[in-house]
Amino acid sequence: MIDFQTFAHLATIDLGAAEPKPTSIEGDQMEAAATLWTSPDGKLEIGVWECTPGRFTAARDQNSETCHIVSGRVSLHGPDGRTQEVRAGEVLVLPKGWRGEWTIHEKTRKLYIMHQEA
Repeated sequence: MIDFQTFAHLATIDLGAAEPKPTSIEGDQMEAAATLWTSPDGKLEIGVWECTPGRFTAARDQNSETCHIVSGRVSLHGPDGRTQEVRAGEVLVLPKGWRGEWTIHEKTRKLYIMHQEA
């Protein structure tokens, strides 16, 4: 039998020391993350991530990602030129194959669910 798990206080989970964001293209961004749970087959990962203001590139070549913005405000810029602002309390989905950029307007924390698709 597989039991369930819950994760409370997402806004205060200790993520450890922040490090420079490797894909940052504007704003000396720092990020930190903590994995909360990984499925036994490794195809599902749930965690918390936080990043300081700036802009970075992102690609979901291997996974789809669902994000719940816990705090902060971001704009996502898709390859087709579309821009969408997402604020605390909102959810966004980046399907496998999505590529684009994130603009972090203020320090942002998200709960993420990465799902490796076949």
